[in-house]
Amino acid sequence: MKQNTSVLKRAGLIVTLLLAASFTVKAQERITLQAAVDRMLANNLNIKQALVSEALSDADLQQSKYNQLPSLSAFTSTGYNFGRSLITGTSDYLSSTSQSVNTNAQMSLTLFQGGQLRNQIIQNRLTVDVNKSNTSKIKNDLILNVVTTYLQILINQDLVTAATQQLDIGNQTLQRSQISFDAGRQTLADLSQAKAQVATANYNLINAQNQLNISVLVLKQYMEMNPNTAITVEKPDISRLTNVQTVFDANQVVMRALDINPDIKLAEAREKTFAQSIKIAQGTFYPTLSLSGGVGSTYNNRFKRFLNNTAVDYQFFDQIRDNFNQSISLSLNIPIFNRFNAHTNVKKAKLNFQNAQLNTQLAKNNLSKIIIQAVLDLNAADKQFQSATQTFQANRDALNVTQQRYDVGLVNSLDYNTAVTNYNKSQNDMIQAQYSVIFRSKIIDYYLGNTITL
Repeated sequence: MKQNTSVLKRAGLIVTLLLAASFTVKAQERITLQAAVDRMLANNLNIKQALVSEALSDADLQQSKYNQLPSLSAFTSTGYNFGRSLITGTSDYLSSTSQSVNTNAQMSLTLFQGGQLRNQIIQNRLTVDVNKSNTSKIKNDLILNVVTTYLQILINQDLVTAATQQLDIGNQTLQRSQISFDAGRQTLADLSQAKAQVATANYNLINAQNQLNISVLVLKQYMEMNPNTAITVEKPDISRLTNVQTVFDANQVVMRALDINPDIKLAEAREKTFAQSIKIAQGTFYPTLSLSGGVGSTYNNRFKRFLNNTAVDYQFFDQIRDNFNQSISLSLNIPIFNRFNAHTNVKKAKLNFQNAQLNTQLAKNNLSKIIIQAVLDLNAADKQFQSATQTFQANRDALNVTQQRYDVGLVNSLDYNTAVTNYNKSQNDMIQAQYSVIFRSKIIDYYLGNTITL
């Protein structure tokens, strides 16, 4: 009866654990590569900052257009005068209080300013293009980072699986060594070697799991996701990735990338803005022609008007109407000597443009170098994967033979552990080499402007 109760308790515990595990899996959010990229594009703060910069530059563009419109302002003031004041035409003083009102409106319009207004509009439009190119660059760089991190997670997942398998092998070996030691067929040294093998495998598993956790955390950071959110990174079917393209013409990739790469687009857009800055600076050598006009009127409660030689009150609206005045003026400001400021600004604008040209060429040279290196790395990675696969297959066969001989006492524990170590290392090398081929091929897809998919 007690035995049955114990069995029921263990069964209940197993069911509870399975339900808990099932709940945990359901609670975890499954993340595909496309979902990770989409979430990053929607939530990443660096992209949001870039979009704000776009909006700011667009506001500057609109304002530069508005600067061509006339400016209009109105002014009014009222005041009180009180105390003694000199009576006009006499030497007598009179204590009195008066109120006055002054109103006017002014309008001004710049007719010509050396083309600066028009050139500023063009430059601000180019600045909008710069910020849009910068946003594209940030997005593309982050997409590449997400893909890199996603692939690293897949590598780490396989390494965890391999480390778990290696720990299982170690535990099986330790179990057999313990039986052989108890039966007197192995020495304590053999048993200690088996225990050391288990300890090493356990250490490797802990390290692999830690690397996996770190790479998952990095992916969450790109997506601006709560680090405590449980996610499961969906692993693609590796068999579909065996036909990954590994042969590319570096020159063709470079030519294509130079036309579409966001880094180049950004450098070229900045170069255009600096070219426009030269025209703006040169505009300060030209005169400025402005048109202005205004209207105004005044009122004072001490003013009188005469009707039939009799002074009567001069009403407010009557004074405003009678004192209404207009003005219009055309002004020409000719720069003659401004301590060489205009000359220096033009010189600096030209130097900045030259520097922008150099930055564009540097960006092109750097891109070409990166792509050529990427093609060479892909070729090398493909050869390394083929070699690693052959090495793994050889070590797997060697381990099978060694294990059979070890089980019947024809091989000592040192030789067996060496075979296990070689198998473990070759398995890890093959996993990393396979993903290296995939990743480096996807890198070239990125520079070709292709959508990166797994």
